[in-house]
Amino acid sequence: MSEISATLVKDLRAKTGAGMMDCKKALAETAGDLEAAVDWLRKKGLASAAKKAGRVASEGLVGVAVSGAKGAVVEINSETDFVARNSGFQELVKNTAQLAVQAGKDVDTLGKAAYPGTGRSVSEEITNAIATIGENMNLRRVATLSADPGVVAAYVHSAQAPGLGKIGVLVALKSAGDKGKLEALGKQIAMHIAAAAPLSLSTADLDPAAVERERAVLLDQAKATGKPEDIAKKMVEGRLRKYYEDVVLLEQTFIIDNETKVAKVVQNAASDVGAPVEIAGFVRFQLGEGIEKQAEDFAAEVAKITG
Repeated sequence: MSEISATLVKDLRAKTGAGMMDCKKALAETAGDLEAAVDWLRKKGLASAAKKAGRVASEGLVGVAVSGAKGAVVEINSETDFVARNSGFQELVKNTAQLAVQAGKDVDTLGKAAYPGTGRSVSEEITNAIATIGENMNLRRVATLSADPGVVAAYVHSAQAPGLGKIGVLVALKSAGDKGKLEALGKQIAMHIAAAAPLSLSTADLDPAAVERERAVLLDQAKATGKPEDIAKKMVEGRLRKYYEDVVLLEQTFIIDNETKVAKVVQNAASDVGAPVEIAGFVRFQLGEGIEKQAEDFAAEVAKITG
């Protein structure tokens, strides 16, 4: 048949909301028959999935997986918390997290990875789940850590199933010491991170812009006390140290004993595990953080529908 026209693709997109390439493929598969192409997209779950794509997905699950000295954490969002309790959705998040350990460089790379037992990619499996479960979903983010030599420890807070919950944490401990003891230490540090939500590993890792913003606020506060400029600046430096203790992992007080700095805990662990220990990195995902949720206005929605 002749080449599919751009106008025909545009008309199909308008009718279904499906992506341009999906519309083009549907028209090619149906010899340019618009209505047959609509049915083709519906059978593939692409039309119904596309219609839901504009809805805010801020619920869902965070999943973690560890294999050897590698670990991954993913966040897959849904529209409602109800879906997070769906066994099919939980299986999707669990399998995606496990795939991410080896194929989790970024969202695009993970999305193209083959989803086990389906002949589909991860992205295609999510699209299929949207059509099956009936809610918008998306693979929002992924991160991986490794430690060689050493271990990657994981912790999930508010777990709804093994490795699945609202907060997922990975910690990479670099050490040639006893792996069992390293894993126990890593689990405790991961629990601390889940509770304390540090912004960085060390003060050097903090975003300079965030530090300067904090410094400016503290300086204004110090000046408001009426202190001379030199005294105000000294006050700022003291308060910045307190800021670091709040947001920097190595400067925080360990929640397990509530008295020792995390840096000291790691240093002291060397004698127990039989070799020096270093926190090589950490990742903390909290479900939905940074997503602006839409406020539902039922009356306005009804008015819009009824005109």
